[in-house]
Amino acid sequence: MTYPSNVNKSAIHVRNTWAKRCTKTLFMSSENTTFPTIAVVDHLEGRKYLWPKSRGAHQYVYDHHVDDFDWFLKADDDTYVIMENLRMLVARYDPNKPFHVGRRLKYKETKRSFMSGGAGYVLSREALKILVEKAFQSPEKCTPITVVEEEEDPKVARCLWNFGVKPIDALIDGRESFHCFAPPIVLQPDAFPSKHWYARHSYHSLKRGPECCSEYSISFHYVEGYWMYMLEYMIYHMRPFGVGYYDCPHNIMSIVGAPT
Repeated sequence: MTYPSNVNKSAIHVRNTWAKRCTKTLFMSSENTTFPTIAVVDHLEGRKYLWPKSRGAHQYVYDHHVDDFDWFLKADDDTYVIMENLRMLVARYDPNKPFHVGRRLKYKETKRSFMSGGAGYVLSREALKILVEKAFQSPEKCTPITVVEEEEDPKVARCLWNFGVKPIDALIDGRESFHCFAPPIVLQPDAFPSKHWYARHSYHSLKRGPECCSEYSISFHYVEGYWMYMLEYMIYHMRPFGVGYYDCPHNIMSIVGAPT
């Protein structure tokens, strides 16, 4: 998801780095351009239009690609994703069953939860079908596209929840793998005091410092362009001498087990 003004400021850095490892990448915006970006909403851009834009993006992906792929990742143009770790995570699930996976947050004071849009979330093929074929057709259970509001992630969760698709934790070895902030922030030992919204709305008890994050972390949000190249280098090119390094085996199921 991007904006016309962000194409050369943010989206281009996504395209140059982690998006190259996606099976297919689509940049959703409010204008069709040669970048290319795809117009999925005819509203003015801005945070308050995030819900119509998100819903339009899901509709477009369903209309053109629902049978082409097993999993669909929604991410912002300032989100960095380690695709190998994402593939490892979803390999344990059957895409023909409804799954909604990401960084789980508490929705206000209710018992419901949702997946952070900034950290990115993943829908299985079956979840995308339920979202578009059932939820989008039921305005009483899923907010219509004509409603102009910025909270797109809890709205997607509500639409799915009302049709039996519950959020799935992306904890790996008991630690979070999707992150709502960039590494320099989440790795600070004194980050996020108890009154901070992130601490209050984190579904699981918030861990700080290096313990915050799984060794197989998947995403970080609020990553500026220059940081994307830094992460690219640190993850894929820099190797400390004497520290173990291995290639992923061809049969990933030998690690993650059979799909559920």
